[in-house]
Amino acid sequence: MQTIDGAWIELEVGDGTRMRAWLARPEGRAKAPGLVVFQEAYGVNEHIREVCEKFAAEGFVALAPEIFHRTAPRQEFPYSDFPTVKEHMAAMTLEGIEADVRATAAWFDRDKQAGGNALGAVGYCMGGRMAYLANTMAPLACAVSYYGGQLHAFADRAQKLHGPQLLIWGGLDAAITWEQRPVLIDALKEAKKPFIDMVISDARHAFNCDARPDAYSGAAARQARALTLAFLLEHLG
Repeated sequence: MQTIDGAWIELEVGDGTRMRAWLARPEGRAKAPGLVVFQEAYGVNEHIREVCEKFAAEGFVALAPEIFHRTAPRQEFPYSDFPTVKEHMAAMTLEGIEADVRATAAWFDRDKQAGGNALGAVGYCMGGRMAYLANTMAPLACAVSYYGGQLHAFADRAQKLHGPQLLIWGGLDAAITWEQRPVLIDALKEAKKPFIDMVISDARHAFNCDARPDAYSGAAARQARALTLAFLLEHLG
């Protein structure tokens, strides 16, 4: 399927701020399910924009909001500069995240192509955490978290999940340890929420990002994408 060329749009957020977002649409479809694509900590960069394009090619209206719009609007950061992005991550609040999630969901409700259809989310690293949190803040049909950082710290929100949750991890991830994951899994079990837990044993953190050759694994990315698409199509149609 072809896509309409991606473009930047602006969303109004309930706290009075404005948030830029990258939009990619499938071409030739009057209606299509919506998918929020949550960025890594390095911004809505070329890689994340390409991720949106790829999901649009699969038939989704894909939108990637700039989560750092309060502290670093319109900025991208090199993958070598984690100390800087860490400062912006530390400035994030649950209230701000929820305002952003609600503004994004409201945009999909108003959109002629996605409006009235199911809405899901997918995110990577920091975005993986965002996708999970969004699933607790808005009536999503499902959400996918790739190596979501610090998810165990939000295990108490498992009971608030709206839709099924897909969790994808790298077994060689040095940032997210084997000890952290069961905290969230146990919370999901206790809350009786539907989820899928996938670990690719020989994959590192950020294995899906082909812009990071030190971490990227084509085999792991393909396997994770196949499950992701099956999961999204099952719950979003």
